[in-house]
Amino acid sequence: MIRVLLVDDQELMRMGFRMVLDAHPDIEVVGEAGDGARAVQLAEQVEPDVVLMDVRMPVLDGIEATRRIIAGCDARVLVLTTFDLDEYALAALRGGASGFLLKDIPPESLVTAVRSVAGGDAVVAPSVTRRLLERFLDTADGGSRDRAVLDVLTEREREVLALVGRGLNNQELAARLHVSEATVKTHIGRVLAKLGVRDRVQAVILAYETGLVRPGAR
Repeated sequence: MIRVLLVDDQELMRMGFRMVLDAHPDIEVVGEAGDGARAVQLAEQVEPDVVLMDVRMPVLDGIEATRRIIAGCDARVLVLTTFDLDEYALAALRGGASGFLLKDIPPESLVTAVRSVAGGDAVVAPSVTRRLLERFLDTADGGSRDRAVLDVLTEREREVLALVGRGLNNQELAARLHVSEATVKTHIGRVLAKLGVRDRVQAVILAYETGLVRPGAR
Protein backbone atom coordinates (compact mmCIF):
# COMPACT_ATOMS: atom_id res chain seq x y z
CA MET A 1 0.00 0.00 0.00
CA ILE A 2 1.34 3.43 -1.01
CA ARG A 3 0.53 6.05 1.61
CA VAL A 4 -0.02 9.54 0.17
CA LEU A 5 -0.25 12.95 1.83
CA LEU A 6 -2.02 15.67 -0.19
CA VAL A 7 -0.85 19.26 0.30
CA ASP A 8 -2.65 22.11 -1.45
CA ASP A 9 -4.36 25.26 -0.20
CA GLN A 10 -7.32 24.62 -2.52
CA GLU A 11 -9.75 22.15 -1.01
CA LEU A 12 -11.30 21.33 -4.38
CA MET A 13 -7.89 20.43 -5.77
CA ARG A 14 -7.22 18.09 -2.86
CA MET A 15 -10.65 16.56 -3.30
CA GLY A 16 -9.98 15.87 -6.97
CA PHE A 17 -6.63 14.22 -6.28
CA ARG A 18 -8.15 12.14 -3.49
CA MET A 19 -10.93 10.86 -5.73
CA VAL A 20 -8.41 9.78 -8.36
CA LEU A 21 -6.03 8.10 -5.94
CA ASP A 22 -8.62 6.44 -3.70
CA ALA A 23 -10.00 4.62 -6.75
CA HIS A 24 -6.89 2.42 -6.75
CA PRO A 25 -6.57 -0.37 -4.16
CA ASP A 26 -2.78 -0.02 -3.82
CA ILE A 27 -2.92 3.70 -2.90
CA GLU A 28 -4.27 5.24 0.30
CA VAL A 29 -4.59 8.96 1.04
CA VAL A 30 -3.58 9.20 4.69
CA GLY A 31 -3.88 12.95 5.19
CA GLU A 32 -4.49 16.41 3.75
CA ALA A 33 -2.94 19.76 4.51
CA GLY A 34 -3.79 23.28 3.35
CA ASP A 35 -0.41 24.85 4.10
CA GLY A 36 3.23 23.84 4.33
CA ALA A 37 3.49 24.02 8.12
CA ARG A 38 0.61 21.61 8.56
CA ALA A 39 2.15 19.37 5.89
CA VAL A 40 5.40 19.08 7.85
CA GLN A 41 3.46 18.26 11.00
CA LEU A 42 1.31 15.64 9.29
CA ALA A 43 4.26 14.04 7.52
CA GLU A 44 5.77 13.26 10.92
CA GLN A 45 2.48 11.91 12.23
CA VAL A 46 1.16 9.78 9.35
CA GLU A 47 4.51 8.76 7.76
CA PRO A 48 3.47 8.90 4.07
CA ASP A 49 5.45 7.27 1.28
CA VAL A 50 4.67 10.11 -1.14
CA VAL A 51 3.72 13.75 -0.59
CA LEU A 52 1.96 15.66 -3.37
CA MET A 53 3.13 19.20 -2.60
CA ASP A 54 1.75 22.50 -3.88
CA VAL A 55 4.23 25.37 -4.10
CA ARG A 56 2.41 28.60 -3.32
CA MET A 57 0.62 28.25 0.01
CA PRO A 58 0.04 30.33 3.16
CA VAL A 59 2.01 30.02 6.42
CA LEU A 60 4.85 28.00 4.86
CA ASP A 61 5.44 27.54 1.13
CA GLY A 62 5.93 24.19 -0.55
CA ILE A 63 9.66 24.70 -1.10
CA GLU A 64 10.53 25.07 2.57
CA ALA A 65 8.00 22.39 3.50
CA THR A 66 9.70 20.03 1.06
CA ARG A 67 13.11 20.68 2.62
CA ARG A 68 11.79 20.03 6.12
CA ILE A 69 9.92 16.87 5.16
CA ILE A 70 12.90 15.42 3.29
CA ALA A 71 15.16 16.20 6.25
CA GLY A 72 12.78 14.70 8.78
CA CYS A 73 11.41 11.53 7.22
CA ASP A 74 11.74 9.04 4.37
CA ALA A 75 8.83 10.39 2.32
CA ARG A 76 9.34 11.32 -1.31
CA VAL A 77 7.90 14.60 -2.52
CA LEU A 78 6.23 15.39 -5.84
CA VAL A 79 5.83 19.10 -6.45
CA LEU A 80 2.57 20.34 -7.94
CA THR A 81 2.98 23.35 -10.21
CA THR A 82 0.97 25.25 -12.79
CA PHE A 83 3.81 25.65 -15.28
CA ASP A 84 6.38 23.04 -16.28
CA LEU A 85 9.23 25.59 -16.13
CA ASP A 86 8.33 27.18 -12.84
CA GLU A 87 11.46 28.33 -10.98
CA TYR A 88 9.76 27.31 -7.75
CA ALA A 89 9.72 23.72 -8.98
CA LEU A 90 13.49 23.77 -9.49
CA ALA A 91 13.98 25.15 -5.99
CA ALA A 92 11.91 22.27 -4.63
CA LEU A 93 13.95 19.75 -6.64
CA ARG A 94 17.08 21.19 -5.09
CA GLY A 95 15.41 20.79 -1.73
CA GLY A 96 15.09 17.06 -2.31
CA ALA A 97 11.84 16.60 -4.25
CA SER A 98 11.72 13.63 -6.60
CA GLY A 99 10.12 15.54 -9.45
CA PHE A 100 7.20 17.73 -10.34
CA LEU A 101 3.77 17.40 -11.87
CA LEU A 102 1.49 19.82 -13.64
CA LYS A 103 -1.79 20.34 -11.84
CA ASP A 104 -3.75 19.41 -14.95
CA ILE A 105 -2.03 16.01 -15.17
CA PRO A 106 -4.34 13.26 -16.52
CA PRO A 107 -5.67 10.99 -13.75
CA GLU A 108 -3.86 7.85 -14.88
CA SER A 109 -0.61 9.76 -15.26
CA LEU A 110 -0.96 10.96 -11.68
CA VAL A 111 -1.40 7.40 -10.46
CA THR A 112 1.58 6.21 -12.51
CA ALA A 113 3.71 9.05 -11.14
CA VAL A 114 2.82 8.24 -7.53
CA ARG A 115 3.68 4.59 -8.05
CA SER A 116 6.94 5.45 -9.79
CA VAL A 117 8.11 7.80 -7.06
CA ALA A 118 7.09 5.35 -4.34
CA GLY A 119 9.26 2.80 -6.15
CA GLY A 120 12.29 5.08 -6.08
CA ASP A 121 12.11 6.69 -9.51
CA ALA A 122 11.81 10.34 -10.47
CA VAL A 123 8.85 11.52 -12.52
CA VAL A 124 10.42 14.37 -14.46
CA ALA A 125 11.04 13.31 -18.04
CA PRO A 126 14.72 13.71 -19.06
CA SER A 127 13.90 16.26 -21.75
CA VAL A 128 11.86 18.35 -19.32
CA THR A 129 14.55 18.06 -16.65
CA ARG A 130 17.14 19.32 -19.08
CA ARG A 131 14.98 22.24 -20.24
CA LEU A 132 14.24 23.28 -16.68
CA LEU A 133 17.87 23.03 -15.58
CA GLU A 134 19.16 24.93 -18.58
CA ARG A 135 16.75 27.77 -17.95
CA PHE A 136 17.65 28.26 -14.30
CA LEU A 137 21.22 26.97 -14.01
CA ASP A 138 22.72 28.89 -16.91
CA THR A 139 23.38 32.03 -14.87
CA ALA A 140 25.79 31.24 -12.08
CA ASP A 141 25.23 27.72 -10.81
CA GLY A 142 27.45 25.71 -13.15
CA GLY A 143 30.58 24.70 -11.24
CA SER A 144 29.20 25.94 -7.90
CA ARG A 145 30.11 22.61 -6.27
CA ASP A 146 33.54 20.99 -6.09
CA ARG A 147 33.86 18.40 -8.84
CA ALA A 148 35.85 16.25 -6.42
CA VAL A 149 32.53 14.82 -5.23
CA LEU A 150 32.50 12.89 -8.51
CA ASP A 151 35.83 11.18 -7.79
CA VAL A 152 33.98 8.18 -6.37
CA LEU A 153 32.70 7.36 -9.86
CA THR A 154 34.46 5.20 -12.42
CA GLU A 155 35.15 6.68 -15.83
CA ARG A 156 32.15 4.84 -17.30
CA GLU A 157 29.86 5.96 -14.46
CA ARG A 158 30.94 9.55 -14.96
CA GLU A 159 30.17 9.20 -18.66
CA VAL A 160 26.72 7.82 -17.83
CA LEU A 161 26.02 10.72 -15.46
CA ALA A 162 27.06 13.25 -18.09
CA LEU A 163 24.77 11.69 -20.69
CA VAL A 164 21.86 11.57 -18.24
CA GLY A 165 22.48 15.26 -17.55
CA ARG A 166 22.27 15.97 -21.27
CA GLY A 167 18.76 14.53 -21.36
CA LEU A 168 19.26 11.01 -22.68
CA ASN A 169 16.81 8.36 -21.52
CA ASN A 170 17.79 4.75 -20.80
CA GLN A 171 17.12 3.57 -24.34
CA GLU A 172 19.24 6.36 -25.82
CA LEU A 173 21.98 5.69 -23.28
CA ALA A 174 22.06 2.02 -24.22
CA ALA A 175 22.39 2.88 -27.90
CA ARG A 176 25.11 5.47 -27.28
CA LEU A 177 27.16 3.17 -25.03
CA HIS A 178 26.45 -0.03 -27.02
CA VAL A 179 25.14 -1.86 -23.96
CA SER A 180 21.77 -3.23 -22.84
CA GLU A 181 19.19 -1.14 -20.99
CA ALA A 182 19.65 -3.46 -18.02
CA THR A 183 23.32 -2.51 -17.92
CA VAL A 184 22.39 1.16 -18.11
CA LYS A 185 20.06 0.76 -15.14
CA THR A 186 22.86 -0.94 -13.20
CA HIS A 187 25.23 1.93 -13.96
CA ILE A 188 22.67 4.53 -12.91
CA GLY A 189 21.92 2.65 -9.70
CA ARG A 190 25.61 2.63 -8.83
CA VAL A 191 25.94 6.34 -9.64
CA LEU A 192 23.05 7.19 -7.31
CA ALA A 193 24.44 5.02 -4.53
CA LYS A 194 27.99 6.37 -4.77
CA LEU A 195 26.88 10.01 -4.90
CA GLY A 196 24.37 9.54 -2.11
CA VAL A 197 21.51 11.08 -4.09
CA ARG A 198 17.90 9.97 -3.94
CA ASP A 199 17.08 9.70 -7.62
CA ARG A 200 17.92 10.59 -11.20
CA VAL A 201 16.76 14.19 -10.89
CA GLN A 202 19.10 14.86 -7.96
CA ALA A 203 21.95 13.27 -9.91
CA VAL A 204 21.31 15.56 -12.88
CA ILE A 205 21.29 18.63 -10.65
CA LEU A 206 24.62 17.52 -9.18
CA ALA A 207 26.03 17.04 -12.69
CA TYR A 208 25.19 20.65 -13.52
CA GLU A 209 26.33 22.09 -10.20
CA THR A 210 29.75 20.40 -10.46
CA GLY A 211 30.16 21.62 -14.02
CA LEU A 212 30.26 18.07 -15.44
CA VAL A 213 27.45 19.16 -17.73
CA ARG A 214 27.11 22.71 -19.01
CA PRO A 215 23.85 24.29 -20.20
CA GLY A 216 23.55 23.89 -23.94
CA ALA A 217 25.78 20.79 -24.08
CA ARG A 218 24.69 18.01 -26.41
